[in-house]
Amino acid sequence: MFESFKKFVGEFVDGEKHPSQFGDEDYRLAAAALLVHAAAIDGEISQSERSKLHTVIKARFNLDEAATAELIDKATAAEHESVDLYHFTHLLNRVLDEEGRAKVVEMMWEIVYADGHRDELEDNLLWRAADLLGVPTRERIELRRRVGGDDADSGGGK
Repeated sequence: MFESFKKFVGEFVDGEKHPSQFGDEDYRLAAAALLVHAAAIDGEISQSERSKLHTVIKARFNLDEAATAELIDKATAAEHESVDLYHFTHLLNRVLDEEGRAKVVEMMWEIVYADGHRDELEDNLLWRAADLLGVPTRERIELRRRVGGDDADSGGGK
């Protein structure tokens, strides 16, 4: 992930990308679209999920308010247009290393737990996303426990 991050920062320094422009091949857009999907999977995005989505994206991608709002808007549109998770996970697999992909799963758990609980749809989504991202079951469960404080294993999708 550090190599990916260095390349990403280098693009800003060299002037190749402006931080508020999120193109279709920008891994931040793909990751944010997965986060939006996690927030919306149960039918509606609660205020607590909306707030957590904003906080996580702003902090994890080191964005200002305007860029955060722009990324969430673009990610929401991309998520609505997608037919599956593969487009997003394929891009993330190309750009991020194992640690970076695990961070995406961790961020997804943060969104899932924003409203204080998780359900079967959310468990299934995280199982599928983690699988597509190459994050092992044990690590997915550990990330869930770390973020949500869970002791019970409801492996989701098994």
